[in-house]
Amino acid sequence: RFSPSTDIASQTRLKSSVQRSIRTALATQFPLLGENDGVLLEQIWPKKEALVHVKCREHVSVYTLNGEPLFFQHFDGPYYPTLRLLHKYPDLLPHVQIDRGAIRFLLAGANMMCPGFTSAGGRLPPASSALPSGTPVAIHCEGKDHAVGMGITKMSTEEMKTINKGVGVEITTYIGDDLWPLEKL
Repeated sequence: RFSPSTDIASQTRLKSSVQRSIRTALATQFPLLGENDGVLLEQIWPKKEALVHVKCREHVSVYTLNGEPLFFQHFDGPYYPTLRLLHKYPDLLPHVQIDRGAIRFLLAGANMMCPGFTSAGGRLPPASSALPSGTPVAIHCEGKDHAVGMGITKMSTEEMKTINKGVGVEITTYIGDDLWPLEKL
């Protein structure tokens, strides 16, 4: 379990040059944030506000604004929005959907297998907008409105449809994990 008193190594206010590079990386990684001269990014993270870098156990970095976690990162990997931020701005990440049978496994922290996406209740993007391997995605559940998890594709969505076995999405965060209950750090 995540405990801020024992699992946070340090909190550092970022220099403006580092903040600019993070803004650029976010706008590149999430095209929606870069649209319209970054209006959405400005809503989420105003330029005048300082971002705080919270270093946690196992090389996880959480970026907070006024104590509210906005994004996190493992080592120097891609940035991920927190689930709370994803619920406010649901189009930040591409969507995939699992069937009802996979929900309990997701909420237990298991990686999502291909059959959960290809069965009757699952949904993957059409071939015209297929996602490559290594793409961060929002995981929705059959019959639910909001994303219940996030992960990174381990194979392309077209490979998931044809191979239909093995891990399709490696989970990074889900409702009920250690990051979910943190509204303020």
